[in-house]
Amino acid sequence: MVRMGPDVPLLNEYKQEFFWKRFPQTVLGGPRFKLGYCAPPYVYVNQAVLFLTPWLFGGVGTLLCQLQLLQELYAAVLSGTLMFAAAAGVQALALYAARRSGTVVERLGAPNILIDEEEVEFTHCVSPETVRFIAPGKRFGLNVVLHTVLAGVLCGLGTWYVFLGRLTALYGSTGVSLIVFVLSWVTLCIAEYSLIVNTAAETATFQAQDTYEITPLTRPLYIFIFIALDLADRFSHAVPELQLASQTLHVVFVFLPLLWALGVLPPLDALLLWGMEQALVFGLGGSPMSSNIRLLLMFAVSFGVAVCNYFIPSTLGVVLFSTSAGFLLSLDLSQVDTLCRRQRIAFRDHRFHSGAPLPLASFGWNLGCRELLLYLSLLVVAMAEAGLLHHFLGSAQSQDLVTRPQGPVRYLLLILFSLCWALREVQGAYVVGGMFLNPLYPKGMSNVQSFKQKNRGLHIAAAIRRVLLYLVSPFAMIAFLSMDKSLQSLHSVSISVGLTRAFRGVWQSSEDALLQMVVVVLVQLAAGNKTLPGWDTLGTGVQLLLVGLLMDRLSQFLAKLKFTLTVLVTSWTEKKQRRQSAGTLLALNASLWPLVLAVVMLSALLSAPLLPLFTLPIFLVGFPRPQRSWPGPVGTACPCPDSVFYQQMSGSLASALRTAFASGSLGSVAPGSHFLGRFQDRMVWIMILERGYGYCTVNIKVLHIFLLLRVIVNLHCELNLTHIILYITRTEL
Repeated sequence: MVRMGPDVPLLNEYKQEFFWKRFPQTVLGGPRFKLGYCAPPYVYVNQAVLFLTPWLFGGVGTLLCQLQLLQELYAAVLSGTLMFAAAAGVQALALYAARRSGTVVERLGAPNILIDEEEVEFTHCVSPETVRFIAPGKRFGLNVVLHTVLAGVLCGLGTWYVFLGRLTALYGSTGVSLIVFVLSWVTLCIAEYSLIVNTAAETATFQAQDTYEITPLTRPLYIFIFIALDLADRFSHAVPELQLASQTLHVVFVFLPLLWALGVLPPLDALLLWGMEQALVFGLGGSPMSSNIRLLLMFAVSFGVAVCNYFIPSTLGVVLFSTSAGFLLSLDLSQVDTLCRRQRIAFRDHRFHSGAPLPLASFGWNLGCRELLLYLSLLVVAMAEAGLLHHFLGSAQSQDLVTRPQGPVRYLLLILFSLCWALREVQGAYVVGGMFLNPLYPKGMSNVQSFKQKNRGLHIAAAIRRVLLYLVSPFAMIAFLSMDKSLQSLHSVSISVGLTRAFRGVWQSSEDALLQMVVVVLVQLAAGNKTLPGWDTLGTGVQLLLVGLLMDRLSQFLAKLKFTLTVLVTSWTEKKQRRQSAGTLLALNASLWPLVLAVVMLSALLSAPLLPLFTLPIFLVGFPRPQRSWPGPVGTACPCPDSVFYQQMSGSLASALRTAFASGSLGSVAPGSHFLGRFQDRMVWIMILERGYGYCTVNIKVLHIFLLLRVIVNLHCELNLTHIILYITRTEL
């Protein structure tokens, strides 16, 4: 037995028994061949027959095709029709058994999580208890029809996908084709069983409850993706790239059960949300959203802006529309409704001149009439600047970097970036990544008043930085984009998307956009008057997109590489983390360091979590998911006696966070960052969910310090988070 430390087992006896019951079920897609109690043989035989039924029907179609009695298409249709009939029979039998047993499946109720621990009394092979144990049935009538149809389509297309003639044409070897044929049908049987008979407990779980039965569709979806690429290769005219992709994917298809079991492939909802978030952030210049509804709406609107930019005939119209849309979408427009309701309440209660403070609408931003006037003024000035510069200087191009209209703006961007970076660095106790002590930071802290007095100079520097970053830099970046020569070749998809993202990022994330623009400027200055093949033809918008994506993935790679090294080192140096197998695992990681590095790189490329298996230095790639890490809505809390304290603290904590974010004393705060705040025995866990121009949405989890310490001691692991301690004084609270 593997142990964590001297006496603590990694898996106790109960967990080992549960693991060996659940893991084979997950691998095979749902069959339960290990129950923990005695069961008649027909229970296992029925499950085995249902598991191999798709292979039987696919084998019939394959045999008829090999004997040249049917063409490939008709053989696939025959297999799919037989599977459809079998799936309909299984669903009808499950419904009949549910009615005979007098039970009604709750339509929106949660599944019984203890059903695996219950011992079932079987009477005969087709009794209602046996049928309900093997095929529990669906909760929705629509899913009965949908899953049955998909089972037939999956079997038909799967048969067509793994025809022996097709595999032989791909690999040119009968032996290799037979191996791929057999293992591919195992994958298809696993997906069919999970879809139509009994859904497996998936390792990759995103939702707490599968209310609408989305989990059974996960495995068939990935098979349909593989089949779609193979069909594209079949009907294309000998495209070498597609043929190579088809050969590779047929091999990967064999390993799909392993990927499903390890939880590498995301569920449908997580995959969709992750894809939209990545497209919104890196393709359209937005920010990760704090809820699914906001993500869907923002993605749809941002995509509509990019489409409009593609079809607007005038470049001046594109500049004006992109500038205005980018500014408006970077604001938290949901607070407009809050402002209107707040004004109606104030009007009803006659409290216009009472002097009472307005309630806190959201963390870091109170939208009022003054803010609306400020944003309206910024919008008008930005549009006027963009329109005038593009109209008078946009078409004036020169080969000399100095005489170009963008020349002075390039150097202005470099100066602004240097000043903003320097003013942000001096806000902390250490500078240059924590290497040196900040000489400007107050040395002593005898009381709060003296600390604030000594800190007055840093507050002035923070105010200057805020003006430069949020008022001066956006207009400098808009000037740079408005005079860009790529606007002359606007009507291409890449240029339209790139410029839409660039004009949006100026406001959505001014600090990141400034850094990306400085990198592009430095590349241009380094190249001089020479033309960089393949780079200059991309256009500034696409260049900024690639730079932003590369910088994000590089930062993730470095952070996860640091986490990997930390886990490896502490697994030996920390006594509580040192296992009996620590030396063996370290030697294994050292000998397989290219594989470990590839896992870290894959995790960074997919923006997916890097998971140490059972806290051991064995690293796996988690499934990609949105940055907020959980699907539930923000604001869900468990009532407890301490809730009143945290509610009273929230306003002052919001004010302290707003000041810290604006001054830059917490560094570059981006969505996905975590902070840990402590006040005596109270602790708050803060995560940045969403950030735009003038607002920041955070989620706060509260926990007592001794509970948090107990959790960390029990886990014996390092957390893969950005840990920053916020020391909030009594006066600030």
